[in-house]
Amino acid sequence: MSAPQQSHEGLSSLQIVFLVIAGFLLLLAFGAGFSKVTASGEDASADARIEAVAKVEVTAVAANAGKRTGEELYNAACVACHGSGAMGAPKAHDAGAWSARLGGNLKSLLASAIKGKGAMPPKGGVADATDEELSKAIAFMQK
Repeated sequence: MSAPQQSHEGLSSLQIVFLVIAGFLLLLAFGAGFSKVTASGEDASADARIEAVAKVEVTAVAANAGKRTGEELYNAACVACHGSGAMGAPKAHDAGAWSARLGGNLKSLLASAIKGKGAMPPKGGVADATDEELSKAIAFMQK
């Protein structure tokens, strides 16, 4: 009678230890290559690839806030809509359009401009505009 044949399925413990150590060494080798830190400016190509596509420059609020004439405020903001009558805004210097607005009463028009009306934001989008400047701009547009 012959001895039964033994089948060796799987890996021996020595092979498993060898594979674990080899895998650990490979991780160390690859990890060392990827963790290389470069000083700023050394990799110009990387800096070029991640450069911003646009830059925003913020400027201070108008230095002459509170000192603008009605015409200056109109030309700075109001003309965008009141110049062409966009979105139902009464056109500047159109007496008929302005007399139909709240009876042409300057105080009523000023209150409406301060709060905003329809598509017009409060103060016509000029947050630093004073009530006096808005009055002057409304008076300018009514002429």
